[in-house]
Amino acid sequence: MNSNRRAILSVPVITLLLSLAGYGQSSISATDAKNHIGEKATVCGKVAGTLYAAGSLDDPTFINLAKPYPDQVFKIVIWGRDRDKFGKPEQDYRGKRMCVTGEIAAFKGIPQIVATDPSQISIQ
Repeated sequence: MNSNRRAILSVPVITLLLSLAGYGQSSISATDAKNHIGEKATVCGKVAGTLYAAGSLDDPTFINLAKPYPDQVFKIVIWGRDRDKFGKPEQDYRGKRMCVTGEIAAFKGIPQIVATDPSQISIQ
């Protein structure tokens, strides 16, 4: 196979691999996440509040983007079983602009993504 034909065939493969890896995927704002329940997406915003609820059921860590609790519009949840992978997220992420990738669900009307691995989160 000549090099021109190989290059032409490589473009769709590279495009597919990049889209599977999340490159070229646009992000949505924390306030717009409510319109994307059930979708896999990247949600971005400034951390407006954090809470490590040690001693609560499953020891969750909550990271609220855009607005703090009780007016939060989007939250990232890190369950206690995964917490060690993240260090101290309630301290490390406070005040930063960040993005999280995963499936958007709603809990009590608030959109959220459960982060199980630090690779889902990027600091902007």
